[in-house]
Amino acid sequence: MAFYLVIFLVGAFATWKSKTWKATNTVTMMLAKRDIGFIVGILTMTATWVGGGYTNGTAEVVFSPGQGLVWCQAPVAYSLSLCLGGLLFAKKMRAADCVTMLDPFDRRYGRVMAALLYIPSLLADVFFSAAILSALGATLTVIVELDETWAIIISTLVALLYTIAGGLYSVVLTDVVQLAFIVGGLWMAIPFAWNHPAVTSIAETARDPNNTWIGTWPEKNEVWPYIDAMIMMLFGGIPWQVYFQRVLSQKTPMRAQMMSVIAGFACILMAVPAVLLGALAKSTDWNATDYRFKGEVPIPPEDYKLVLPLVLQYLTPLPVAIIGLGAVSAAVMSSVDSSMLSASSQFVRHVYLPVRNVCSTKRGGEKYQTSERELLWVLRCGIVVEGTLAAMLAIAVHTIYGLFVLCTDLVFVIIFPQLFCVFYMPTSNSYGSFFGYICGACLRLVGGEPVLGLPALVTYPFAYKSLAMLTNFICIILVSYLARVAFRAGWLPMRLDVFECFHTSADIDCKDNKTRKVNGEHNSAYSDDEARSTKM
Repeated sequence: MAFYLVIFLVGAFATWKSKTWKATNTVTMMLAKRDIGFIVGILTMTATWVGGGYTNGTAEVVFSPGQGLVWCQAPVAYSLSLCLGGLLFAKKMRAADCVTMLDPFDRRYGRVMAALLYIPSLLADVFFSAAILSALGATLTVIVELDETWAIIISTLVALLYTIAGGLYSVVLTDVVQLAFIVGGLWMAIPFAWNHPAVTSIAETARDPNNTWIGTWPEKNEVWPYIDAMIMMLFGGIPWQVYFQRVLSQKTPMRAQMMSVIAGFACILMAVPAVLLGALAKSTDWNATDYRFKGEVPIPPEDYKLVLPLVLQYLTPLPVAIIGLGAVSAAVMSSVDSSMLSASSQFVRHVYLPVRNVCSTKRGGEKYQTSERELLWVLRCGIVVEGTLAAMLAIAVHTIYGLFVLCTDLVFVIIFPQLFCVFYMPTSNSYGSFFGYICGACLRLVGGEPVLGLPALVTYPFAYKSLAMLTNFICIILVSYLARVAFRAGWLPMRLDVFECFHTSADIDCKDNKTRKVNGEHNSAYSDDEARSTKM
């Protein structure tokens, strides 16, 4: 309770200091006036990725029989994705003066495609938030014996309160405090757990073929799924609004790029304590601890997600366990607040505002001007809705690492090839984007998803997630080319150009922040960020 009070007060202080509650436009709340300091930016980006799913999920995989460190791909892949995102996209996105990740799609492919791409982005944010809320619920259940459902609900409410009030200002400042808790809490627990009498040397268990925490390299039939998962997390860790929100909050494109690369190295360092705690759990004789009086030994598969809190509870003194609990709580808060804000930011700009402008017309066809006050309240309502959905999913699904990977699955298959094409394929257009989206999504869905209980309609012989992503990518290029040739050669009449891509012959690059190509009649001057929120 003391920890939650500290976090809430820090968030409230950020709100008061920045006067965000009285913000006059949504850009201030979304991007903190693009005035986040370089060092603070590195810390907040690191804290956002190092969430409860990152720490608890890493310990879970290192401990799990048949997996181990070799199969703990997420920390390495996500850290590399931050570096790759910085090199490929951060500088370009910031130089284009975007406000959300979907702005380049809005400018080039139109509002419809931007709205469609919001769907997998929203689902990914919900799954990501659910993973880390589930991690916190598991921790509170073990250490303070609080009902998991109530633990998730209380944690969500605390994050909602300061995120609604302060926007990115509150999120960033609380992230810095939370990262300090994560580093201090987990590293403090390691010496106590290491020297517990029930724990065997991790060097010894690493060499034990029957109980190794290192794991074994994938066998022949596991190579493709292993490679598929690694590629998915590497490239699927890039196209996130929660990532680009930090990139776009920097003053200059170069600072945005450097911040992303440095945060990537910081993230891999933050995985070290979670790996060690998972290895210590694997090296523990749980029959020699007090856990044997409350739990089943050996630890059953459904409780693998509890490994990190079990180490804190039974292998460290109570004060250290409580501080470790604060570390896990901090990891959750630092990620869930960011996801809430990112999902609602995209909703306001790419769903609500276009629909509101289309539906709101005066007599004579003149459109109402949507007020910034209205948009701010829609943004806050969106934060509440996303947080509620994430809490519900966290209560219903019981695998932290599964949700943590699933959220990347969606953005990898659907959004990554679209993001690459919008920046690096100048001939791509709305038709290619639409068909790539549909084909990639369909191929992925028929493969099924065990985490959500979706049966597989087709059994693929190899890396089907990468196959779905490549299909999306190829469709964007091929269909864009065919559409361009068909309309310009006169094979198809212009009245069938429903996306209005070829009413003008100019090819306007989406990197130009003064001109936005939104296909045909949507071409218009792209004004400054504040005016953009009332002009679509």
